[in-house]
Amino acid sequence: MVPHFNFRGLWIVLFVVVLTLTSTTVTLVHSKTNAAEVSALNVMYSSLNSPSKLDGWKSSGGDPCGDSWKGIKCSGSSVTEINLSDSGLSGSMGYQLSSLTSVTYFDMSKNNLKGDIPYQLPPNALHIDLSENGFTGGVPYSISQMKDLKYLYLARNQLKGQLSDMFGQLPKLDELDLSFNQLSGNLPQSFKSLSSLTTLHLQNNQFTGSINVLANLPLDDLNVANNQFTGWIPDELKEIKDIETGGNSWSSGPAPPPPPGQKSTPRANRHSTKGAENSGLNGVAIAGIVLGVLVALAIIIALFSRRTSSPPSHFVDEERLSQRRPFTPLASQELSNDSRSEIRKDLRELRSSDSSSSIPVKGLQTFPSIGLKPPPSDRVKSFNDNEFVNHMNVKRSSSIRVTCYSLADLQTATGNFATGRLLGEGSIGRVYRAKYADGKVLAVKKIDSSFFQGTRGPDFSEIVSNISKLHHPNIAALVGYCSEQGQNMLVYEYFRNGSLHEFLHLSDDFSKPLTWNTRVRIALGTARAVEYLHEICSPSSVHKNIKSSNILLDMELNPCLSDCGLVTFHQHTSQNLGTGYNAPECTKPSAYTLKSDVYSFGVVMLELLTGRMPFDSSKPRLEQSLVRWATPQLHDIDALAKMVDPALRGLYPPKSVSRFADVIALCVQPEPEFRPPMSEVVQALVRLVQRSGMNPRGEDLSASRRMDDYDY
Repeated sequence: MVPHFNFRGLWIVLFVVVLTLTSTTVTLVHSKTNAAEVSALNVMYSSLNSPSKLDGWKSSGGDPCGDSWKGIKCSGSSVTEINLSDSGLSGSMGYQLSSLTSVTYFDMSKNNLKGDIPYQLPPNALHIDLSENGFTGGVPYSISQMKDLKYLYLARNQLKGQLSDMFGQLPKLDELDLSFNQLSGNLPQSFKSLSSLTTLHLQNNQFTGSINVLANLPLDDLNVANNQFTGWIPDELKEIKDIETGGNSWSSGPAPPPPPGQKSTPRANRHSTKGAENSGLNGVAIAGIVLGVLVALAIIIALFSRRTSSPPSHFVDEERLSQRRPFTPLASQELSNDSRSEIRKDLRELRSSDSSSSIPVKGLQTFPSIGLKPPPSDRVKSFNDNEFVNHMNVKRSSSIRVTCYSLADLQTATGNFATGRLLGEGSIGRVYRAKYADGKVLAVKKIDSSFFQGTRGPDFSEIVSNISKLHHPNIAALVGYCSEQGQNMLVYEYFRNGSLHEFLHLSDDFSKPLTWNTRVRIALGTARAVEYLHEICSPSSVHKNIKSSNILLDMELNPCLSDCGLVTFHQHTSQNLGTGYNAPECTKPSAYTLKSDVYSFGVVMLELLTGRMPFDSSKPRLEQSLVRWATPQLHDIDALAKMVDPALRGLYPPKSVSRFADVIALCVQPEPEFRPPMSEVVQALVRLVQRSGMNPRGEDLSASRRMDDYDY
């Protein structure tokens, strides 16, 4: 009897086999690793000197997830973990770690990695361990943007310098280990914001000052031994179970009492929610506030009494102030909307008073005694009704500390603004050379009158006032101004050497080029100027027009950044768009930020490196944009050598060029959040100068030999 064959069962089996094969194929397809992550790991492998011990790794291409590269774990097509601890690796980690956006665990500890910690680390990492290597430099500021970071271990390296105030946006950071380095200075105030920190190891560094910023952190494990700390150990910290404080210079005797209104927080409550900490004011705090208000009122009454007995003066009319409602100290309470509107009205009336009043209001000068400090005179200040609490000095013409030139005087000095005296034309007007009978030469920027048409035009006197307060050796100094007959002009010192643009792009074939050392010094000086605008001026100022033609060179070829303080005019012009200097996010003038300036500065550095213009339509299509052409080659040693300005004739140190390129790569990142602050750029360039043995200010250059200096 012939057995009956079950075709239905066969079909089911075949279906299952096909389904399994299809599933396997799909899995293999989906295991193909994200291209950006592959590129980052390729660069990392090359930077690690392509070690054969890293099984599967390649310097080009490959599939880390599908081919199971050593130390790599994935989820789908994304790399999620990199663990190469104790792998005998040397070199560095490359410059594309920011592309590893899915990595949450990053461990490169116990190797022999050298140089600075890359400014860019995996941005979404929860766990970073770079301990027990040979890293130098400082702790990268980019860590401040890693809001999900929980564990950071940088112990047993050779890190130096002070900690930046970078810890204010790390609410999840649980463990921080910076021990056994050479870090110095006071602990940053942003440590106070580490609301989840339970473990902090700072031992065997060179930290100074007090540790009061740690008092209210939920610490269970604290080690600050073998530093240079002084002062007293806060009582709150003495309750920690695991604490090491030896090897410091602590003060003996009882600690001073806390300021009025403050009360020590019990250790038991420090692990509770913040809502419990801020649940209300205790009796001592209320008493302190009441006492402060009474003292402030007493001071105000004394001032008013003093005012009535004072002789008349040329100060702004104080009688108008006394006719207002009683003034409550701004430092003691939050102002209501009605109060704000009334004060705005008072300030507007003061601003409209006699503009010749050149001295600060007497009644306002005394308020620092109750907590309001006048703005520093060496910092830029702009008046804004929405910021009146922080800007109590009313705008006045007296704050203009430069010479007021007459229109007739400037017409004579410029030959009635003759074409032959024209130095250049920019987005806000033309610049003329003004020559006086005594031989003095100045540069006059004649601002286009269209900026001042209509009722919403900029306040020229305020612009002049703000520019006159900019004092930095690498910023072109304002000498004077003119505002007559509807014409507004700014007068600057004159630079006979012209601009960086002229040196790089307009010099003839017989001119001696800028040496490499000089180019680095120009970059550093310009970076210092931008850092001053961004991080020292208060409020910070965006330049919006950083380019080589705005970098002027003195007789020793030191740079001076021009057009500073003119951001008001650049808000109404789009001339810089499409020139190759603007960052990708700057599709319109209003989109500029501090990080946009960083990008533009990076483009200037590319000009210094390559001698090329930011955009050159005479080049082949793929080479017209300098950033697009140069960026992929910045970390390829062979390609980099071909990119360097031919005018240098090969006279440059390759390591210096490579480090210079590293800084450029950071500045021209397409995403603004991955660009470093200018202080980081300055630090990187300072280290480059120090390693090369250069003089950062260029005092070793004389006018006669400034372009023959080939010290390598």
